[in-house]
Amino acid sequence: VDDKNRLLIQDLLDECKTFYFSGQETVNSFLAWATLLLAIHTDWQDKVRPEVIEVFDNQNPDSEGLAKLKTITMIINETLRLYPSISGVIRKVGREVRLGTLILPTHSEVDMRIIALHHDLDLWGGDVDLFKPERFAEGIAEATKYNAAAFMPFRLGPRSCIGMSFTIIQAKITLP
Repeated sequence: VDDKNRLLIQDLLDECKTFYFSGQETVNSFLAWATLLLAIHTDWQDKVRPEVIEVFDNQNPDSEGLAKLKTITMIINETLRLYPSISGVIRKVGREVRLGTLILPTHSEVDMRIIALHHDLDLWGGDVDLFKPERFAEGIAEATKYNAAAFMPFRLGPRSCIGMSFTIIQAKITLP
C-alpha cells in the first residue's frame, strides 16, 4: 500500500500468486490422497465407474450431472476427513470469551487442529482411522450427527475457503 493507502500493482500480483499457489498445492495434495485411497480400495473404484457412466454416458461433465455423483462425493468427503489439506486454523480472540471454566483473554490465539477433529473417537467412532466413505451416505449433516464443527476441511463460516466449490468440482471431474 502506498502513502495514499492505495493498493500497489505488485501487492495485487502477490495476492493473486498466493491464491493460485495455495489452491494448487492443497488440491494436488488432496487428489494424491484420494487417488491412493482409491488404488488401495478398489471396491470403491468399482462403485464409482457405473455411477459416472449412468449419469454422463458419453456426454461431457456438467454441473447438474456432477451434483448427482453421490459415490464420488462420499469418497471426497472421507478423503478430506482422513487427510485434510490444511491441518489447522489459527484465530485471534476479539474479546474475552468463557468456554466452561476456561477463559480466553482478548487477543489470545486459538489453534484449532482440523485433523484432530476429523480423527476424534467421540465424534467419528472406533473406526475413525479407517477409510469408510459410507459414513457420508446420508450427507455431511448425518455423518457428523448435525455437529457442524466435526467436519470442516474448508473451515467454517465467513472465512471458509474461497476455493471450496472449485476444489469439489475439480475432484469430481478428475477422480473417476
